[in-house]
Amino acid sequence: MIDVIIAGAGPTGLMLAGELRLHGVRVVVLDREPAPTEHVRALGLHVRSIELMDQRGLLDRFLAEGTQYPLRGFFAGIAKPAPERLDTAHNYILGIPQPTVERLLTEHATGLGAEIQRGRELVGLSQDDDGVDVDLADGARLRARWLVGCDGGRSTVRKLLGVDFPGQAATVEWLLAEVEVSLSTEEMTAAAALAPESYIRFGPSPNTDGLYRFVVRTDRAIEDRATTPTFDDLTRRLRDLTGTDLGIHSPRWVTRFGDATRQAERYRVNRVFLAGDAAHVHPPMGGQGLNLGIQDAANLGWKLAATVNGWAPADLLDTYESERHPVAADVLTNTRAQAHLLSTEPGAQAVRALITELMDIEEVNRHLIAKIVAIDIRYPLGDGHPLLGRRLRDIALKQGRLYALTHAARGLLLDQTGTLSPTGWSDRVDHVVDISEELDTPAVLLRPDGHVAWTGDSQEDLTAHLSRWFGPSA
Repeated sequence: MIDVIIAGAGPTGLMLAGELRLHGVRVVVLDREPAPTEHVRALGLHVRSIELMDQRGLLDRFLAEGTQYPLRGFFAGIAKPAPERLDTAHNYILGIPQPTVERLLTEHATGLGAEIQRGRELVGLSQDDDGVDVDLADGARLRARWLVGCDGGRSTVRKLLGVDFPGQAATVEWLLAEVEVSLSTEEMTAAAALAPESYIRFGPSPNTDGLYRFVVRTDRAIEDRATTPTFDDLTRRLRDLTGTDLGIHSPRWVTRFGDATRQAERYRVNRVFLAGDAAHVHPPMGGQGLNLGIQDAANLGWKLAATVNGWAPADLLDTYESERHPVAADVLTNTRAQAHLLSTEPGAQAVRALITELMDIEEVNRHLIAKIVAIDIRYPLGDGHPLLGRRLRDIALKQGRLYALTHAARGLLLDQTGTLSPTGWSDRVDHVVDISEELDTPAVLLRPDGHVAWTGDSQEDLTAHLSRWFGPSA
């Protein structure tokens, strides 16, 4: 029997496959498309996703194929200088197109032994106390202990489970394409200026030399979201807005996205989970979608692996939903707020003017940046030290740096006292005795996703928290 089937070979599913394989879990990833997409729907990684790549020893591969941009205020497109003292060692955004992200995550997952089967569409599922049966469009049936739906906003897995997806339907839609052009940038800019502000945006493709990326707002959102837009749809809309097609021709691809805002009521139904866009969709403001899915995978991966490997505490899997559902709800809120601030209506513009003024206050600017790049998240792990429930940034140690110790996705006891021990959990938790001038607590216990599960200097208290997060002593 397969341990885990993942439906969907996008960034979420591929990240999850890698996390599971780090723990020896047998993983099969199914994707209905015969080949990886060329569509560049997302353009980069935010700080928390960059940190996760660093935690797994992958960051150098991503940096080699991306471009670093200084992190600064950009809530709703309001440009502000970067505040001081952002809580990260990675004070930048990494510009890197989604197909490149998927390729690098595929190489990572398959290098660890994950099996990716393309051209295989999931069309049915049923589950019992011991596993999940998955029916494919080609008539085959697979069985696994667990199934995770990472199959996008129109998730088949979510629909088969009957999980409600409440929220707001799309009211605005954009066409997105990569095309060749016959006009100069100056000529296209002059023509695009005839359209309302922000209705047409374009620039050199981040994915392919010689192509241009166009984003064009339509006049309405279509009801059938599964309908594929055409190049004629794009040129017709450009002519409506400017009287010309701006000289575009020879499209590589055309797709669409909208501002729908929805969240699954549940992230788990018995042995089946939802992650990424299958669990939440939202307006694209701030570029948070791909990153949110990668971070879902980092949260779920080690917990599901712990269950497969037999040492997970009884309620560990339940913490995936209790931790990640509020995070996505907050993203839905901030993206809707940003979308409102981009409206040309007088009321929205008045609010935008006020937010622009407030962002001159450094704490406000820092708060909004931290929210978008996901370094402000604190899981509800109880009261105590301010680090409790937060991820710990990469800190310098006397013998190196923290994230260099986390590549295997195990727990980590960073002990500045030299008096503590995770004996009994050494098969799941590494023990590092070292000193950091950046850490103001005697010791921290990190979960495999990098979040702080405990701080202090009491062995008795540590033992209780080892049991809470890493199961019974061996």
